[in-house]
Amino acid sequence: MDSLGAVSTRLGFDLFKELKKTNDGNIFFSPVGILTAIGMLLLGTRGATASQLEEVFHSEKDMKSSRIKAEEKEVVRIKAEGKEIENTEAVHQQLQKYLDYVEKYYHASLEPVDFVNEADESRKKINSWVESKTNEKIKDLFPDGSISSSTKLVLVNTVYFKGQWDREFKKENTKEEKFWMNKSTSKSVQMMTQSHSFSFTFLEDLQAKILGIPYKNNDLSMFVLLPNDIDGLEKIIDKISPEKLVEWTSPGHMEERRVNLHLPRFEVEDSYDLEAVLAAMGMGDAFSEHKADYSGMSSGSGLHAQKFLHSSFVAVTEEGTEAAAATGIGFTVTSAPGHENVHCNHPFLFFIRHNESNSILFFGRFSSP
Repeated sequence: MDSLGAVSTRLGFDLFKELKKTNDGNIFFSPVGILTAIGMLLLGTRGATASQLEEVFHSEKDMKSSRIKAEEKEVVRIKAEGKEIENTEAVHQQLQKYLDYVEKYYHASLEPVDFVNEADESRKKINSWVESKTNEKIKDLFPDGSISSSTKLVLVNTVYFKGQWDREFKKENTKEEKFWMNKSTSKSVQMMTQSHSFSFTFLEDLQAKILGIPYKNNDLSMFVLLPNDIDGLEKIIDKISPEKLVEWTSPGHMEERRVNLHLPRFEVEDSYDLEAVLAAMGMGDAFSEHKADYSGMSSGSGLHAQKFLHSSFVAVTEEGTEAAAATGIGFTVTSAPGHENVHCNHPFLFFIRHNESNSILFFGRFSSP
């Protein structure tokens, strides 16, 4: 089984490429949040349904050998003396271990609701839960009529994140600037600025820069991939792979450089029904009324997942922490010799990574203020 860092990076980039087919503007989601939800589903699935979900956690090489084993025996076998977990054991053990140190970001719970007799009350209960878990940022996740008496299983996955920088952007340096969505269209943004030492690398082949911006305690970092050209992002997407993202942002590849950084203050809120996206990625059985096997949850019930909603919110602001008081480095408008310029005034990719595990907690594209 791959490490969760590799799994979250691969899932994040594969999901992004699917989502961008139908989303022209901003995109933001949590690979680890979705991975955790898939792991929770996997606990209750059997047979081919479990095999499809399990592929998310393995490389192609791993899956070739496991497919041969799957033909000989079921993924999970129930014995008279309890359960013997086969291929999925490593998945859940690693997810459980991982949840120990992301517990402060994720809190999962199973809530029984009465869809048959109280469909609308159940909808309101779920919406209220989501609102409370996202600091009231995400409201009315399920609109009127989206849940009916025939609904059996709803998977809700929410993310709320507001990071505090290791070094704050001084608010007095934030100025209104144009953000170019393409070469002919721009919108005004509040552009934050600071000049400091950051992890940096220039990708010559792609004509793009990558910058790492640490959050407080250096547990997390935001990485920004900024093409040189205004319309450069779409041109290079197909040249980026999960493996290359890991390589480019590894400590050995990036170096500390003095950078004049211009980063827009922005918020991105989005919701996705991931059923079609995950089906396109090979996990369709979990949502199929005729093929889904959730006998690990409820035998003979014809259970299948009808909704896989993922909501996310990110706020990027100037706010910092106590460490800001110790910086003592003033901002200069002019570019000093030896400084790199990272001016995020056109579409860029960004992702927030847990540094200890190299797992991507959040992945996004900012292209429309």
